[in-house]
This record gives sequence, C-alpha cells and structure tokens, in this order.
Amino acid sequence: MAQREVTEYDVVVVGAGPSGLAAAIRLKQLAAAAERELSVCVLEKGSEVGAHILSGAVMDPRALNELLPDWQQRNAPLNAPVSEDRFLFLTEGSALKVPNFVLPECFRNHGNYVVSLGNLCRWLGQQAEELGVEIFPGFAAAEVMYTENGGVKGVATGDMGIGRDGKPTDAFQPGMELHGKYVFFAEGCRGHLGRQLQERYRLRDGVDPQVYGIGLKELWEVQPDRHQQGLVIHTAGWPLAADTYSGSFCYHMKNNLVAIGFVVGLGYRNPYLNPYEEFQRYKTHSAIRTFFEGGKRLAYGARAIAAGGLQSLPRLTFPGGCLIGDDAGFLNASRIKGSHAAIKSGMLAAEAAFEAVKAGRGGDELSA
Repeated sequence: MAQREVTEYDVVVVGAGPSGLAAAIRLKQLAAAAERELSVCVLEKGSEVGAHILSGAVMDPRALNELLPDWQQRNAPLNAPVSEDRFLFLTEGSALKVPNFVLPECFRNHGNYVVSLGNLCRWLGQQAEELGVEIFPGFAAAEVMYTENGGVKGVATGDMGIGRDGKPTDAFQPGMELHGKYVFFAEGCRGHLGRQLQERYRLRDGVDPQVYGIGLKELWEVQPDRHQQGLVIHTAGWPLAADTYSGSFCYHMKNNLVAIGFVVGLGYRNPYLNPYEEFQRYKTHSAIRTFFEGGKRLAYGARAIAAGGLQSLPRLTFPGGCLIGDDAGFLNASRIKGSHAAIKSGMLAAEAAFEAVKAGRGGDELSA
C-alpha cells in the first residue's frame, strides 16, 4: 500500500470555524510582530470555509474587536446591528411579551449584531490566508497521529478509493499526514476526534457531563413589509410541554433575510416527540407566522448544540495539542451565544502555542 505523504507545520488546526480561524490568525499576527516564521495550516472538511457553519447568530463583537480591531474597515459581514429585543412566552393562542426592563442582561443585545456565521467564517478565512495561513477545504481529519510517548503529533486525512468491501480499489489514494508541534482541535460540537481525545487523556474527569440539544434552523427571504432589520426574537413555552427544555430564535438579517430556529434539549422523555415537527408547528403561531406569509424558504438544516456551560468544560490541553471552541463546549447557553467565546479560546490557545514554539518547545502540554 502506498505510503502517506507527510507535511510538517508548527501548528495544525482541525476545523475552519470561528475558533480555528481565530487561532490561525492570532498565530500569524504574533509571528509577524516578533518577525519570526511560523507555519500554520487549517484543515476543513467542508467544500469551502463556512460550508458546515449552520448557526443563525447574534454575535457579541468583543472578541473580534481584540482579534481584528479594524474589522469594520476590512468590511467584515457584521452589518445588521440589533435594533430591538423581544422575548415572548407562548401559549397556543397567545404571546406574552416580557418587558425589556425586566429582561436579564443575557437577553439584552444592544451593541451586538445579527450575522450569518457562515459568511463571517468565509471572511475570517480570507483574513487568515492574507496572513499566510494555508487552508485546505474539502479535507476531513480522519485520524489522530500519536508519538511513541503517547502525545499528539498530527492528524491524517482519510484514504480515498476504498471499495465497498473496505479494500483499496485501482483508484486508491492514501490520505496525507499533517504533523505539527501543536495541534488544535476545533471541530465544533461533538467532534469525533475531540471525543476520542477526551477519552484517551481523561479530559472529562471531575467535570459535569455535557448537555446536548438539537438546533433546527431555516433561512427565509420574507416580504419587505414584514422585515425589520436587526429585530431579535426569542420565545419559550408552546408548542412543547413545560417539562421539556426548548426555545426558539428569530433573527432579522439584511436584505429581507430571516434566520429562524428551534432548539430542543436532548433529555426529553416523550419517545414520540419529533423536534422537526414541533418546529413546523411553532411557525404556525400567530406571533410568528405573520413574518413568513408570502415569503420563501431558502435553506434549512440542523446541528447538535453543547449547552452544559462552564461546569461541563473538559480539561482543554494534552500533550501536543488542545481543544478549542465548541469541540470543548464553549457555548454560553444562558446568553444564547458562543462565537465570541470560540474566537477568544482560539486566541488564547494561539498565544500559548506561540510562546511555546518561540521557546523551542513542541509536543508537550500547553499552559495558559
């Protein structure tokens, strides 16, 4: 069987989401400031950067302000400032609006932006490439590579040209190995390599179990007279029972686009509950359907959500690498936000790795 090609880097990043791209950008910024050469690559399983980013998001820009203070001059796609917050408790026939002055701080979004996180990641990818980061879309990391001492030394992409019987065909091409002094895992919620690493290095010892939900999202183009750019709506209650964790979001973006989503905690006990059908039922509520009458659904999808919060964060580091972003579970569920925490986690990991590489280290466990 053909040998895998091996490419060496200072830092390998698995996943081109907000945390992975922020880490790559910060590494290159630090290297430029220190006038040092630092090789960084990012592997992305999607066909392009942003292809697997589903979130409809209200973004707190605080971490982006730190990473790229001139993001507005760089035309970052944060172009719909939040104009109004609404929180509704739904019953089947009514909607009770919570007065804004009694809303907890986590539901107040003044200064935040309604964004397409996919577009933001595409833009972050462009900023990274301009700094010299090598990004490889269409290549999924399939396997973690280990040193003889048990530390992480890199990842390998999957072999191609494998037949149904699991054996190589005439079109077989081996995957490639990417080795790094440090490897960052930024796969998103329930990343398959991240879960293997948590088990291998017992990263979850002493922390609470992770709590998961499923988030279903649709992107709509609505009638102009039903669109209010910057409007942010969250709901609780109907159509699910009081003992089932659930909620919704409805975010009005630019250009008559609306991202609407429904989240159901995956601890529900009713075996007949269908989250997708409940999402469709939710859209028929009189307080919601008015936005979408005469509109057109453009896209839809679903993703797992890690909602355990701070007490469910695993230990982040292990010999040769670390977990960042939602691979670790940095979603702040109480704020219904995570991209700012993901970006900041990538930046902190980058700063620790840069100092280690500058000191001539590699393959050991990073420290903050």
